[in-house]
Amino acid sequence: MSDAPLDRSPKARFDPGTFLAKPTAGVTLERFQANQQIHAQGEPADTVGYVRKGRVKVTTLSKRGKEAIVGIIQKGQFFAETCLGGANVRSATVVALEDCLITSIAKDVMLSTLRSEPEFSTFFVAHLLSRNTRLEEDLGDQLLNLSEKRLARLLLVLADTDQETGRSSEINLSQEALAEMVGTTRSRISTFMNRFRERGFISYDSHGRRIQVYSALLISVLAG
Repeated sequence: MSDAPLDRSPKARFDPGTFLAKPTAGVTLERFQANQQIHAQGEPADTVGYVRKGRVKVTTLSKRGKEAIVGIIQKGQFFAETCLGGANVRSATVVALEDCLITSIAKDVMLSTLRSEPEFSTFFVAHLLSRNTRLEEDLGDQLLNLSEKRLARLLLVLADTDQETGRSSEINLSQEALAEMVGTTRSRISTFMNRFRERGFISYDSHGRRIQVYSALLISVLAG
């Protein structure tokens, strides 16, 4: 009796996008409404998140009870990666800024996939490098630029303005939140926002929360 022929068909190429969009063992697809908490600081850190649609806000609470916004995670970005480095509890709270689609990957599945799939490892490392670049830019921004320019750069990042089309996403954040992220007072943010609106850089509703950013602001920052 002859042995059965070996299956020599090539292994299908791993696609990170498909992996992150398909529910499997250890991979869960979730929906969150605007302002809904995704996870809280101090909870067990056992999953990594990936934003498939929408944006999320990352906040941290000091021992004195003061809350600070430490980041905005956009579509196509990971969050809560610290569990991969050995963290046992969440170091921050994550809340949906708008209706979101989130992929939650169990820590052990994330680690095993990074080890076994080079394409996914490359995809994830590219994310880490991009985040590191943004952190360096933010640090330089805080050290070198005035508050008005820091606000302009922050609005462009939050709106994710396309340099070719000028199209951007609407921002739904209070002036208090913007002040925290820029590192200045709410009154100064209000002054800058009024100035930007007068110049045609932005528009916003009567409450100052629903902010639309125009390409003129990007041109101004690039020129400055």
